[in-house]
Amino acid sequence: MMKALVLLGPGKPDTLQIAELPLPEPGPGEIRVRIHAAGLNPVDYKAAANGHPAWIYPFVPGVDGAGIVDAVGDGVTEWKSGDRVAYHGSFTKPGTFAEYAVTTAHTAARIPEELTFEEAAAFPCAGLTAYQALQRKMNLQEGQSVLIHAGAGGVGGYAVQLAKVFGASKILATASPANADYVRSLGADEVIDYNTEDVHARVMELTDGLGVDLILNSVNRKTAQADLSMLAFGGQLAVIAGAPENVADFQPSTKTFSVHKLMLGGAHGSGNLRAERDLAVMAGEFMELLRTRRIQAMVTETLALEDVPAALTRMSERHVRGKMVVKF
Repeated sequence: MMKALVLLGPGKPDTLQIAELPLPEPGPGEIRVRIHAAGLNPVDYKAAANGHPAWIYPFVPGVDGAGIVDAVGDGVTEWKSGDRVAYHGSFTKPGTFAEYAVTTAHTAARIPEELTFEEAAAFPCAGLTAYQALQRKMNLQEGQSVLIHAGAGGVGGYAVQLAKVFGASKILATASPANADYVRSLGADEVIDYNTEDVHARVMELTDGLGVDLILNSVNRKTAQADLSMLAFGGQLAVIAGAPENVADFQPSTKTFSVHKLMLGGAHGSGNLRAERDLAVMAGEFMELLRTRRIQAMVTETLALEDVPAALTRMSERHVRGKMVVKF
């Protein structure tokens, strides 16, 4: 038996409760991981509220995990018991808020010895989303300018750091005044207060009226729509929480641009094996940046499993910065 945090049905984070469950068994092509640390993400409370047709209750949420392989399924040759792995799992399958979890072998990545389990569990969902947006989709080039919304959050914080690593010439970020210094410490050149400042006016002022080359939006459709008018000629917008509603109508003769819609976890179950394997490839590349300390894991809170419901509630109210991690 194992200790786990479970949902008995769709609900808010405060409906999560501790339970004892049987150990999951890995199927063909799967590994079982003894979880040492698990990361918290907005998808955890969002998915919990709605549930999913594939879920069987009691259901264990959590998509980011790091730990030690302790069993392998048929056909698995790349992993053995004792290997240290980190992964971003499918939210349709039982997750990482438990002492043991199962995932597909080809989506897991090896944790370098220099990294702690907490560091490895913090990044997959948020860090790989930022990495996929800037490196895979928009192909950020040295000398380009970038605007990152919600710079104090998980995706935003990793994106600010990655933009610095990739050589962006100017890194703008939105954040509340309370988080402005924190976002600057991650590498932002300018921090815009989205509550009191006109974001569009500030962006155009800071770019001499040209706009920014790249924008990463993890907020909502409304701000993504406004982002279109802040793009430089040939600019790119990557969205996570909803694409602009009127992209087709926003076609001024003086501007051309591209919009990318991101859904990192959508690779699971997509039938696209290359996209699934790329989760592991990106995780390996990301952990090399962590290992060499070119970026930081941003672990701001380490929690016990019992603390997760309250922590997810705070996250849903936008009252956190950086990453929160459960330590087993």
